[in-house]
Amino acid sequence: MPTPPRRPARPRPPAPGRPRRAAGRRPRWGMRVATGLSMLVLGAGGIGHAVVTSLDTGIGRVDPFRDMKNRPEPGHGTNVLVVGTDGRDRITPEEKEKYRLGGAPCRCTDTIMLVHISADRKRASMVSLPRDSYAEIPEHTDSTTGKHHAAHPVKLNAAYAEGGPNLTVRTVEHMTGVKIDHYLEVDFTSFMRTVDAVGGVEICTARPMKDPFTGLDLTAGTHELDGGQALQYVRSRHIDGASDLGRMQRQQRFLAALIDRATGNGVLLNPVRFQEVVTSMLSSVRADEDFDTEQMLSLARAMRGFTAASSEFASVPVSDPSFPVKGLGSTVKWDAAKAKKLFRAVREDRPLAAHPPRSGPRRTLVGVSPQQIRVQVYNGTRLRGLGARVDAALRATGFNTTRVAANWPRRDLTRTIVWYDPRWDRSAKSLATALPGCELRQVKGQGATLKVTAGPDFRGVLPVRAETAYQGEFGVVTGDQVVCE
Repeated sequence: MPTPPRRPARPRPPAPGRPRRAAGRRPRWGMRVATGLSMLVLGAGGIGHAVVTSLDTGIGRVDPFRDMKNRPEPGHGTNVLVVGTDGRDRITPEEKEKYRLGGAPCRCTDTIMLVHISADRKRASMVSLPRDSYAEIPEHTDSTTGKHHAAHPVKLNAAYAEGGPNLTVRTVEHMTGVKIDHYLEVDFTSFMRTVDAVGGVEICTARPMKDPFTGLDLTAGTHELDGGQALQYVRSRHIDGASDLGRMQRQQRFLAALIDRATGNGVLLNPVRFQEVVTSMLSSVRADEDFDTEQMLSLARAMRGFTAASSEFASVPVSDPSFPVKGLGSTVKWDAAKAKKLFRAVREDRPLAAHPPRSGPRRTLVGVSPQQIRVQVYNGTRLRGLGARVDAALRATGFNTTRVAANWPRRDLTRTIVWYDPRWDRSAKSLATALPGCELRQVKGQGATLKVTAGPDFRGVLPVRAETAYQGEFGVVTGDQVVCE
């Protein structure tokens, strides 16, 4: 068999000037590429050739495009397929026991992400593909045995076990209609070591998280995770009943936090620290031959102008999260119409969010979105117009108020009170967070509408946001909406 021709090199994008940053502001994310690991590779653009020349020889190389024709033409952005495998060969026995990594790996993809970098290098969109997605592997011939396989149904992550990177790329392209430009593969070992190399990652949660399968055990609040704990966090599937879909959202929040940490503590601008991070990840990262140092550097230089709203995280729309298939068990079935629309936007290099979120004040994390909380405001004092002011302030922060404040039977209250039905206790806690110093009181049978009696202690509403701020039909969120504030 003749050797397949090497794919032609792509034109290098020009390097725009470095943008100025406002004095005194927290460092913004210079390049939010779908995964913290690929971002660290691309981030080499801020260091220079001297430090990163080892990338070409250090990264393992694969040929995911073997025997594949009709490769993408330049002009519609760059698509990178980022996969995380369950490889754990270099993890110590003690770590395997501590972080519940026992058992033989399935040699399949634990995480699958499609990253689209726009042609103008001003936007990056990441689409998470559920690993249990119902998929149909296209017919293929095993390159090792020469055996021909007809098309057959599988869970998406099984494509890697059957045919490695090549069959994984072919399957994803078959399902999405999106042509892949580059392939990047990371395993458990490089993930853990990279997190440790950047000094850990900060994660915040509005409620406790406990998964007996991975050993994850977090209280509500903010936590600093090391590499092993971070692996528990992104692998957990038995926390909230959302299984793989909830896990994907946690992975997106974690990746946003990892990029925030790497760009905020000087890793990308410090040659010594950067070399430490690169060395930690190189031993178990694999990429296609054309994704070389020059390609990574040119992408990094062109992406320096990213803003907070430049990076989008999305999930494939799902019609049935537990679709039964004989021989496969429960699978995730995509919403065909919405998924088709999503991937058409990727192919056409269009933003996934119809309206990019506006920047605003930092918001405290709560368990229930303000938009989902119905509130009736009352004036519990003789201060004229207080109820209307509280109603307007809550509404401006996102709460679903009645817009008509009333007077409370008693007008001598000394403190603001939130009255709530115990069945809506999470909503009540979220509302109370927005009203610092208020008192919570239960009223059985009150129903879903929460009542606020404003007292003379009212000093304003604290902006809050839900732990999951996904919006629109594609579930889009920008990275700055999900990091800890």
